[in-house]
Amino acid sequence: MTAVRPGPTAARSTGRRARRAAAPAAAAWTVLAWLVGLLFFLPVLWMVLTGFKREVDAASNPPTWVFTPVLDGYRQVFDRDITPYLLNSLMASLLSTLLVLLLATPAAYALSIRPVAKWRDVLFFFISTKMLPAVAALLPIYLLVKEFGLLDNIWSMIVLYTAMNLPLAVWMMRSFLLEVPPALIEAAAVDGASVLLTIRRILLPIVAPGLAATALICFIFSWNEFFFAVNLTATRAGTSPIFLVGFITSEGLFLARLCAAATLVSLPVVLAGWIAQKQLVRGLSMGAVK
Repeated sequence: MTAVRPGPTAARSTGRRARRAAAPAAAAWTVLAWLVGLLFFLPVLWMVLTGFKREVDAASNPPTWVFTPVLDGYRQVFDRDITPYLLNSLMASLLSTLLVLLLATPAAYALSIRPVAKWRDVLFFFISTKMLPAVAALLPIYLLVKEFGLLDNIWSMIVLYTAMNLPLAVWMMRSFLLEVPPALIEAAAVDGASVLLTIRRILLPIVAPGLAATALICFIFSWNEFFFAVNLTATRAGTSPIFLVGFITSEGLFLARLCAAATLVSLPVVLAGWIAQKQLVRGLSMGAVK
């Protein structure tokens, strides 16, 4: 007995009914996603709004919802000369991120495309360095930095940020390089391309979104790092998080000025994420869909 297959018209009708039935669920998930996003964004919005308040309004309890915006907080932030702190953060974050990419890319190549002996042990060693609490490593790092005369020196922070972000970058870059088709590498080898030429002309263009995602994450981690900066720097090499601490004094917490400064400090990271958002999404989704 031959089964009767539905015709094209019946199939299209069934598809339309299925889409109509799924539409309310999709709309509900969309609304839920927006609500969760707004919930996470609310503290950031409150920080930005507080930066435009007077100190008396910022410290009021219950909070002041209706207020006249003022720029007093931003004026006082610039009067305290925030520029050197921002430049120190920018220099430390950019140079350490560049060093991380220069070191992590060949290391990831050796652990993915051309695996070295005992590559699993190497990967575990890299990630095991992230398991040690930062406070446990502070004393030996402080003694080493002091011995080399690098206290309150921006280069000591660059080296530390490079070492801090390198394990994560190696793991990320390895996952991106594993997505490169082996046939491309074999074809380049047949054509006589060297390892450096293969990495530069074939691998890097393919994994460029992953490279951008790795760079952005390393930049954010370096920009926001506070623990080592507060213990190893002072006035000459202080970074932007150190500048924010200056608003917590024995006279009290200057909340409006602190929020204004935090907004200014957050802008470079927000702009970097906005500029590289397409590469970030593509990089973090590489390998997610086969």
